[in-house]
Amino acid sequence: MPEPIVYAVLAMACYGFSDFIYKQAAAAGIRADHFLMAQAWIFCPTVIVYALATGTLTFTPAALWGSLAGALYFVGLYFFIRSLATGSVSTNATIFRLNFIITVSLSIALLGERLTTTRVAGLILALLATWLLVGTGARTGSTSPQAQRTSLLQVGVATIAFGAATFFHTVGLRSGAGPEILMVAQAAVFMPLATFIVFQAKGTLRVPPMTFRYSIPASIALLCATLFLLRGLALGQASALVPIAQMGFIVAALLGIFILREAVTVRKAAGLAFALCALAALAAS
Repeated sequence: MPEPIVYAVLAMACYGFSDFIYKQAAAAGIRADHFLMAQAWIFCPTVIVYALATGTLTFTPAALWGSLAGALYFVGLYFFIRSLATGSVSTNATIFRLNFIITVSLSIALLGERLTTTRVAGLILALLATWLLVGTGARTGSTSPQAQRTSLLQVGVATIAFGAATFFHTVGLRSGAGPEILMVAQAAVFMPLATFIVFQAKGTLRVPPMTFRYSIPASIALLCATLFLLRGLALGQASALVPIAQMGFIVAALLGIFILREAVTVRKAAGLAFALCALAALAAS
């Protein structure tokens, strides 16, 4: 398997695991802003230490694309986590991972990437898998239609923001920045934003200690996912690799089924099957 594809698959697994942790944190009643701040406090120093240890903490103006990506990642993750408070992980994680459509469209239109027949087939299969999976997640009877609509609106905003952020990371890579310095630039914006939001809302930076029970593994999973994806994008095309990485909903849906006991239907099973076919087609493109 080509190296860029391996990186994309590893990123997919890490993204799926982080989606699952976000749902667990939301179910535990942890505020989205508290969670993101705690996650940022772990992500930022960890990625800086990693960049120093690997000798990749070398600033270049192209790294500023990572800063723009960091602001959009904050918007995306904040609204995604908020959407999980009333939405199903199987549904919302699937919609959220549709952000690859934004990245692919921008990459084709602005970076000149081309679509092969196999790649088009993979994208169609991915979209079909998403359509099959959307609406299959279990909801509690206490969730009102208004709350469900709000959840879908929040995850829609998250999807657009996250897809644009990944595109700007790609631009940074094409402009000469390395994966690690882009991640440092991302964290340098993400962490102050997350901290400011909490302080503005509560007047304090204290968070419930239980927050770190979820934010620590989530930050490590997200760091690994971002690093794997950026290393893959440094070697391959976004229009093939990003869709693979953002199919983490396969992992999230399976964890939701086996651990959270979410319902398994014929439609959900078919959606997962199409997702696996899409993964194979994109890997072959």
